[in-house]
Amino acid sequence: MAKLLYGSGLRLMECVRLRIKDIDFDRKRIQVFGKGDKWRSTILAPPVIPQLYAHMERVKALHHADLEEGFGEVYLPPALSRKYRGAARETAWQYLFPSKKRSIDPRSEKERRHHVLESGLQKAVKLAVKKAGINKQATCHTLRHSFATTMLENGVNIRVLQELLGHADVKTTEMYTHVMDKDISRLTSPLEGLGL
Repeated sequence: MAKLLYGSGLRLMECVRLRIKDIDFDRKRIQVFGKGDKWRSTILAPPVIPQLYAHMERVKALHHADLEEGFGEVYLPPALSRKYRGAARETAWQYLFPSKKRSIDPRSEKERRHHVLESGLQKAVKLAVKKAGINKQATCHTLRHSFATTMLENGVNIRVLQELLGHADVKTTEMYTHVMDKDISRLTSPLEGLGL
């Protein structure tokens, strides 16, 4: 999950709420239902694909076991569950990161498997930071900031980055230009091109 935060620029809850159908291995993309109830696409980093694919196969097996036990239905927003009547039991709609145990959904009083709690990922990142000996404040959101900064340093257009991050206003994305590593020793002066 942390690899997706850094490799795709996801917010914590965007990652936790991913569903199997949101991952497109062929196009190396993730469909994200993000802040403000808006959809966007972002990149799926090739290094995470084998691990994510194997994880997805385990999730599919878990879902099939739930179905065999008479469960296997996942929460869908009311409008979606009306529009796609059987979708809640389909593998594609299952959470990519499901909880270990089923629980009673207080909205419907049905036993379902929800997504993992975000606090588990937060604790894992905090522990990793400590084990790595990093003496700076670093959280799950720091990984998203690092994604944005690195993309800009690698020459990604700020408008493209705005779309990848799901920012409504480019001014939000522009804040990353202030923390970029600006190695001015690699720059050339316009005067050099004149041959004077």
